[in-house]
Amino acid sequence: MTHVSVRRGLLYVSIAATAWGTGGAAGALLHQAGGLGPVAVSFWRFAAGAAVLLLARCLFGLGGPRATGPLTIARRARPIGWDPALGGPRPAGPLTALRPARLARRGPVLGRVLVTGVAMAVYQTAYFAAIAESGLAVATVVTIGATPVLVAAGGRLLLGERLGAAGLGAVTIALTGLAVLTLGDGWAAFSAAGVGWALLSAAGYAGVTLLNRASTDEPYATATGGFVVGGLCLLPVASAQGLLPSGDPLVSWAVVAYLGTVPTALAYGLFFTGLAAVRATTAAVISLVEPVGAAVLGILLLGERLTPATACGSVLLLGAVALLALKERGRTPVPV
Repeated sequence: MTHVSVRRGLLYVSIAATAWGTGGAAGALLHQAGGLGPVAVSFWRFAAGAAVLLLARCLFGLGGPRATGPLTIARRARPIGWDPALGGPRPAGPLTALRPARLARRGPVLGRVLVTGVAMAVYQTAYFAAIAESGLAVATVVTIGATPVLVAAGGRLLLGERLGAAGLGAVTIALTGLAVLTLGDGWAAFSAAGVGWALLSAAGYAGVTLLNRASTDEPYATATGGFVVGGLCLLPVASAQGLLPSGDPLVSWAVVAYLGTVPTALAYGLFFTGLAAVRATTAAVISLVEPVGAAVLGILLLGERLTPATACGSVLLLGAVALLALKERGRTPVPV
């Protein structure tokens, strides 16, 4: 099992969310410079992300067996079911009850990888379909906004995680901030089909979060395998859209390399690792800072204007994240 302290888990998830915020701009640039469709962009994102993690494993042993030492031995001596995010044994639930049954073995890992990869492909494709039906603003606020609600419900029912009054308040503040940030100019378009696709995307992302929170073994192997499976799922549609980028090949492949490295390999690897110490709902709410990062990039690099709605929504989102982070750290007095 991967053991990290709550403080480090919060840091990992925060870095992941910040990195994800750059993925939209990189994908848009690849679409403009390379003429690729959205599914083809997602395919290259998964393919490049898998290649980066495999290369890191070969060169640096990332995700391989750890060296032993006093701290490692002490961590391994913890009782089964110990959760640093809760400061003690995790409450029993339908998923957590399966943890003692040697979840670190290859069979369950392979199953988790397959489900993770398919879910990744589903929520990527459904999100693009939601954008096509309802526009970017509505698709974003429904997809990203519904995710922490679904994760909170699933975490309570399947993992035995209690949200509490402070956690519920933080989720409410975060959803308000997301709505203000994303819908500052109003609902440009509304479509029942678009909302349905957005909810499917949110369900896929929530499923990935809950599944990898329930079993936090081998996070980098899970991410790598998930990218491979997700890429294979998207390959037929990506091929139909046009798989190879056109235009300047140097620019296109440089963007592919960045997209695969930072908002994919780095972000998902850190996110899955952070889930070992951070509750699923907290991780989902922290992930809401992604549109804040996208808004900052739009202002700094794309010449977009800082509006009162952008500023207010960003402050609310960051405040909710800070509140949950303080609450999470308070649950574990001694970081490991």
